[in-house]
Amino acid sequence: MSTQADHGHELIPRPEHTPDALRAALAVVSPGRLPEMQQTKDEAFAKAVEWQSLSPVQSWVLTWARDIEIARCPELSTRHARATQDLEHEDGAVAREALRELSAVLDEAMKAVRT
Repeated sequence: MSTQADHGHELIPRPEHTPDALRAALAVVSPGRLPEMQQTKDEAFAKAVEWQSLSPVQSWVLTWARDIEIARCPELSTRHARATQDLEHEDGAVAREALRELSAVLDEAMKAVRT
């Protein structure tokens, strides 16, 4: 696991971009999502074989690295949860701001795991 710190206090170090490291990290920060991770991994590997391309596997790795980045960083996790909750707000302006904030959180997390 990496020791880079980009979002203040972090629950765990940033994991390497391998299936085993990502699974181990998810087991700590969001164990309830492990079945989802396995299902999407199986789908990504099946597509990789069908398409004769590693792009589905690479996409799977980046998606889970991003989601783990959000879960391991309390500041990002809080922003993500608040924005997700406000997406269904009855006030359209609040919902639009929530969408903008959710997009910003996802972009920040993806940028962090790509560096």
